[in-house]
Amino acid sequence: IQKSVKAVSTESAGKTVAEIRTAFDRYADVNHFTTVKGIDLVIAKEGNETVITFAYEKRIPLFYNVSLLIDFQGSSSGR
Repeated sequence: IQKSVKAVSTESAGKTVAEIRTAFDRYADVNHFTTVKGIDLVIAKEGNETVITFAYEKRIPLFYNVSLLIDFQGSSSGR
């Protein structure tokens, strides 16, 4: 997901938010992940750079009613 966000960010010059989200969805289809969709991205402009951030949770059942919750977050700027 991080690689796709960075790739879309570098290609985003002059594109609208909708075009950036569509491009990300194409990367997601090619790389076979469904955890994050284009609509889940937060897209902001910082100076001349487009910064794309994302966050999601992964819940892994362990046993009975106990599960492990992992929070992921990332950004195209590396922060």
